[in-house]
Amino acid sequence: MVRTASTMMPLGTAAPDFSLPETDGDTVSLADFKDNKALLVIFMCNHCPYVKHVAEQLKLLTDEYMQHGVGVVGINSNDIATYPDDDFDAMKAEKAERGYAFPYALDEDQSVAIAYGAACTPDFFLFDADHQLVYRGQLDSSRPSNGEAVTGLDLRAALDETLAGRTATLEQKPSIGCNIKWKSGNEPGYFDPKGSGY
Repeated sequence: MVRTASTMMPLGTAAPDFSLPETDGDTVSLADFKDNKALLVIFMCNHCPYVKHVAEQLKLLTDEYMQHGVGVVGINSNDIATYPDDDFDAMKAEKAERGYAFPYALDEDQSVAIAYGAACTPDFFLFDADHQLVYRGQLDSSRPSNGEAVTGLDLRAALDETLAGRTATLEQKPSIGCNIKWKSGNEPGYFDPKGSGY
């Protein structure tokens, strides 16, 4: 496991387009969220201990904010040949077990992760109604080993400010997690196999 930090995509960046298969049998694309008040893109997977650590809060947070008009999509970009615990059937089981209401999509060729500069799981990207990036950072300060409660505090604050039409004012700290499991030869330039110093 390589502990990796977000690349911190520049604020104001337009959401890169995507169209991906999701576990309910449909295709989910950026255009599906054109009428939402905000869009939360979560790069995640099944097996990562960092994702497991926050999964219950992800369920609570996404259920709550989807009721307020926030679109949410989870994207798994891991190499499923090397990590079969993250394959499509396992994703279906994970979504059912966790009770996630948002679409959970597979980025099998990893092109969407690269377009977003996604580096770790979980990695969060919050866009406003015009699909301009307003927040990229941690869910909160809790990590699997630091004893802090998982509250979603940072992401919740960003969501609240975005829904209120304000610019997110909190300090944006990078998300930390396992590195995305890149296919051999597909590693983006920002990938550091030794981790990001965390």
